[in-house]
Amino acid sequence: MSVEANKNKDAAIIQELLNDRIRSLHDRDIEGIMSLYAPEVVSFDIVPPLQYIGADAFRKVWEEILFVFQGPIHYEIHDLSITVGDDVAFTHSLNRMSGTMSTGQKTDQWVRWTACFRKINGTWLIVHHQVSVPVDMATGKARLDLKP
Repeated sequence: MSVEANKNKDAAIIQELLNDRIRSLHDRDIEGIMSLYAPEVVSFDIVPPLQYIGADAFRKVWEEILFVFQGPIHYEIHDLSITVGDDVAFTHSLNRMSGTMSTGQKTDQWVRWTACFRKINGTWLIVHHQVSVPVDMATGKARLDLKP
């Protein structure tokens, strides 16, 4: 198989992993969500603290997210870019998460998402990811109202 064909195959595998993540979020399946992350994952998420080191620490974030939503969580990935090397890959996209909070309040937020994958023992896993939202520099407040 040519180098280009291998990269295309790996990009398709990563795309399917992201599709699995969407299904796992919708189904509130914590094991499915965590199956994408390497044990040593480093996460810069939109919720404090500044970073999470290790899958166990990051798992708690997902458990909290699942707790504050009632019913299914809707997740969409837009403008996805996947760049694949031999054993590392990078993705970035604009992602939308929506649903109903446990308080009954509806939420619909867009975030910027970047993930770094490493092929470990033949499996692509996320070793680093970052989620962000734009900040209004004049007020210091996150801009959660922006849409692509």
